[in-house]
Amino acid sequence: MMFRKLLSFDEAKRTIQKAAKIEPLGIETVPLLEVCGRVLAENVVARLDIPPFDRSTVDGYAVKAEDTFGAEENKPVKLKLCGKVSVGKRPRVLVKQGVATEIVTGAPMPKGADAVVMVEDTEQKGEVVYVYGAVTKDENVMKAGADIRKGEAILKAGQTLGSREIGALAAVGLAKVKVYAIPRVAVLSTGAEVTEPGKKLPSGKIYDINAYSLSIAVLESGGKPVFLGVFPDNLAEIKKALRLALDSADMIVTSGGVSVGPKDVTPKALESLREPIIIVCGIAVKPGKPTTVALASGKLIFALPGHPASALLMFHLFARPLILGLAGRKAEKALEVKALAGMRMFPAKGRRTFVMVALRRNKSGRLVANPVPTGASGAIMTLLKADGYVEITENRQFVDAGEEVTIRLFQKADAVEMKASDHD
Repeated sequence: MMFRKLLSFDEAKRTIQKAAKIEPLGIETVPLLEVCGRVLAENVVARLDIPPFDRSTVDGYAVKAEDTFGAEENKPVKLKLCGKVSVGKRPRVLVKQGVATEIVTGAPMPKGADAVVMVEDTEQKGEVVYVYGAVTKDENVMKAGADIRKGEAILKAGQTLGSREIGALAAVGLAKVKVYAIPRVAVLSTGAEVTEPGKKLPSGKIYDINAYSLSIAVLESGGKPVFLGVFPDNLAEIKKALRLALDSADMIVTSGGVSVGPKDVTPKALESLREPIIIVCGIAVKPGKPTTVALASGKLIFALPGHPASALLMFHLFARPLILGLAGRKAEKALEVKALAGMRMFPAKGRRTFVMVALRRNKSGRLVANPVPTGASGAIMTLLKADGYVEITENRQFVDAGEEVTIRLFQKADAVEMKASDHD
């Protein structure tokens, strides 16, 4: 299969989005302890007030506030001690005028009391409590519903659940919650030269990089990788692997075997699938030109180049947004910073070019972006050294040294900032 008509970067994006039905795969009800990182599929409304009762926020004595008016350090008010209130128990005492009830932090307020005097401002002698400071109504009391009101919407569908969100769900009494299903993404590598890590490395072979970097990229996108292993450049073997992938996953990502050499058999294997449609057969980009995208059994198949940096970049540009959509996650806004080009950068003629760059700060404190050599096929250090990339459109002749450029980051800005500062 030759790349007779390369699609532009923008055409490829539009073609894939038009061909694919990208929406959440389904909804599951999952226990709270298993929903970390999942995406909420329903609006959650509080079924009760939180806290569900008025409660003390300090250790001390529950009183009628008016009974403490005029209390001073040298002129205490004397109240009669009547009972004690503990946490987790319903109060059985009634606070009448001139009475104080011992109470601990978090305990429900007894009837008749409307404030709590801190224990530090009191002294107990037998059945008498001396109050050395006045309190006002509701002082040191958290009212019912002060945190969450019954009927209040506390979380919305589409939110990713972390420790804070799960804590809120537990607070309103939910043991399970509805979340979007996780898309399963089959990942497989091709190439006679590729060996799985952990095995002895035979002469002339390299360890598989792509299956691992792409599987983690699937995880980072909200999907579940289904690692199918490494396959030789054998048409029958790759056909078998792709058919297995279609039966076990919602999307497929392969790497290697998509160029035009005699051993690049992945495009032929794609054509053998059930009612396949090759929707992209090469993209006018650098790196990643031979990227091929197919649709079979209603599922997208991304056949990426074998070069690790190219494969991961194409995954992030084309596959990641679709996995996010299948997982019910919101479209992301790229993390970007402004920097000065450290040297002149040339795009490939007629192709959208993505230049991997490393960032540092110059003497004046400005970020400077220097291209990272991509190296030969299989070079992994490009991924480690690069902080992000500069996108150069097809109509640009070059980006000049010292020109301000936009860097799309691979990691959080604070991590890049720390790394850039280390380069000073």
